Amino acid sequence: MPPPPIISTSLALAFKTHLSRLVYYLLAVTISAALISTQFSGRQPATVTMDIGLSLIRLLLPLALVLTIQELISREFDRRYYLNTLTYPYSRHKLLLGRFIATAAFILSLLVVLAGTLALSIYLTNKAYTQSTTVALGIPYVVTVAFIGIDLLLLTSVATLLAVIASSPSFVLFGTFGFMLAARSFGPIVELLTRNRGVVSDAESYRSGVGILGYLLPDMGALDVRMITLYSKMELLPTDWPWLVLSSLTYTAGLLALAVWALQRKRFA
Repeated sequence: MPPPPIISTSLALAFKTHLSRLVYYLLAVTISAALISTQFSGRQPATVTMDIGLSLIRLLLPLALVLTIQELISREFDRRYYLNTLTYPYSRHKLLLGRFIATAAFILSLLVVLAGTLALSIYLTNKAYTQSTTVALGIPYVVTVAFIGIDLLLLTSVATLLAVIASSPSFVLFGTFGFMLAARSFGPIVELLTRNRGVVSDAESYRSGVGILGYLLPDMGALDVRMITLYSKMELLPTDWPWLVLSSLTYTAGLLALAVWALQRKRFA
């Protein structure tokens, strides 16, 4: 069944721009850096390759989705393309949801390609050298990639909201990465201050201040579950993972609903 016209049009717009080159660039950077990193570990090359590869995927794919959102939504307002787009028989919310779905499909497909290529390189590394603790390329790896996909969906909804309310496309980049850094780092910081209170002078008040972010932001740091595939132990998966997935998807839906609400009330000059 072909996708709806508004989604297929958005995908066509993405691939007609420089965004289609991202596939080759990201593949080259991710695989090259992962394979080069194996030279820094003579005993655990596959583990190092997996760790570096997943880190690069979690860093580079958010950049790819921000560039895609800028091209499909921000440029729509910046270059006044909406004067033509809004004349089509589509409501504003369908237009925005179509661009969001197209971006999510593009980024998740890119995630699958990068994850598959990384798994192939690790498989070849395992054949050349057998480790005492092997990495898991089965269900643990699939679960790890799925959690990365949820992370990317959440960031896509953040970038979509910022693209609607921001007056400059560059704000989408800085706002999305600022949100990502805060949401991914506050959880580990709170855990560090809980275990080691000697890190700062007043650890308790500092921990309480950072902990407030837990009521405002999703814990995206907990979505990084690479340990289950690095050490082949599913028991390292957080026990509250159903709540983690549900809260992340709920947050994504809430931000997307807010973006639709903002676009419905946006006035164009």
